[in-house]
Amino acid sequence: MERMLMKGNEAIAEAAVRAGVAAYFGYPITPQSELPEYMARELPGRGGVFLQAESEVAAINMVYGAAGAGARVMTSTSSPGVSLMQEGLSYLVGAELPCVVVNMVRGGPGLGNIAPAQGDYFQATRSAGHGDGRLLVLAPATIQEAADLTILAFDLAERYRNPVMILGDGILGQMMEPVTFPEPVARERDLSWATTGAGEGPRRLISSIYLEPESLERHNLHLQEKYRRMQQEARVEAYRMEDAAVAVAAFGLAARVARSAVDRARAKGIRAGLLRPITLYPFPTAAYAEAAGRVQVFLTVEMSAGQLVEDVRLAVEGRVPVRFYGRLGGVVPTPPEVLEQIERVAGEVGER
Repeated sequence: MERMLMKGNEAIAEAAVRAGVAAYFGYPITPQSELPEYMARELPGRGGVFLQAESEVAAINMVYGAAGAGARVMTSTSSPGVSLMQEGLSYLVGAELPCVVVNMVRGGPGLGNIAPAQGDYFQATRSAGHGDGRLLVLAPATIQEAADLTILAFDLAERYRNPVMILGDGILGQMMEPVTFPEPVARERDLSWATTGAGEGPRRLISSIYLEPESLERHNLHLQEKYRRMQQEARVEAYRMEDAAVAVAAFGLAARVARSAVDRARAKGIRAGLLRPITLYPFPTAAYAEAAGRVQVFLTVEMSAGQLVEDVRLAVEGRVPVRFYGRLGGVVPTPPEVLEQIERVAGEVGER
């Protein structure tokens, strides 16, 4: 095991190299540009291919081609870039091609700014472009977790033959923390589905076009069954939830802030806890449903106008109230702010 001090963007890139990424296609956009810079410097000398595409549209279609040939492939971008990739993502989902996409979210909508935000939650978790496709979505809260989840992302992508998104934010990409990396591991890979080019072997055509409605419906039902199987990948972290009366729901950077606020609330005698989704899709519904049988109220903290809060409400099915606190446009909530909100909702349910 090797320990390094790295930025989040660099740690994801290094983890991808150690996971065996063979090709990276991308386009620079703040606040994730260190990731393609790292790939440009490191990947060619370590047996891979780096190519800066002319746009995010080109990058995601290059990912499609390399994935179809069986290569471990990835791209990275930030919010407006993901919007440009939506058509390509839908094609990847429809063709059942594995790849990893990193989105370091910035403030929006529109061109917005380069500050950290979480307003892409719906975009990431509700669809992969047009149609009924879905992405697996992983949300790290630390640099170590970003590296670990990157390695996991490649394995999940191939297990389900589906794109996997790592959803971070501007601060996660820029901040530095110590990271421990495993040595590269050679993996057995089943590529019986991949194209074979001009070489020997059966001819395989990879496509997402099904002109007959009944054929497309059968394909969609096959995909829906795959999404049901994905539910077993749900991951969640419970912090101080054993006797919690107030449960805070937050992911990524907002969860780091919420964790500190939970500790401050405990110091003031409020039984607060944090339930953090690590997978945003599949959402860890069962963990929230179980907690709803024990806590008195949920408080969802987000760097958005409120998107995670909808999944929390769906999970608890009205058994306890769900309150929301969010900051917009790249503003990061502080622990004192979140503590104030915890105190407010604790007062609502008589937990003081």
